[in-house]
Amino acid sequence: GAMRHLPYFCRGEVVKGFGRGSKELGIPTANFSEQVVESFPSDISTGIYYGWACVGNGDVHKMVLSIGWNPFYKNIKKSVETHIIHTFKEDFYGEILSIVITGYIRPEKNFDSLDALIAAIQEDIEEAKRHLDLPEHLKLKEDNFFHLPEGKTVNNH
Repeated sequence: GAMRHLPYFCRGEVVKGFGRGSKELGIPTANFSEQVVESFPSDISTGIYYGWACVGNGDVHKMVLSIGWNPFYKNIKKSVETHIIHTFKEDFYGEILSIVITGYIRPEKNFDSLDALIAAIQEDIEEAKRHLDLPEHLKLKEDNFFHLPEGKTVNNH
């Protein structure tokens, strides 16, 4: 069920997550609200994906995305966390994040240590970068989905 839904287009507001990505992992992630997470296909496989992301009307960047319960942290609620492969100067809580998920890397798994988790995420990022340079993925970077008309809000798209 990982590939059947791809490419998957999704847009929603960035909300405060668990506050772990930046602080514990050094890998900041943008979290979608529960409503957006619940709108994902219920049979989409949990795991690590890659694709393109855009904040507001900004530039489109490569990203990796985790869908699931984060076994390492034993979450109760499913979360969708996007790590945009770009350095932002400030937080963008409340902004609209538009993503296109184009491919699947691996299932979720637990790790023995924080270091092992960080190493796995770094590998995921490198794999995502390689895939996204391929023509079939690059073409989605230019998708019209990323161009929000001025003043458009999420709720009446």
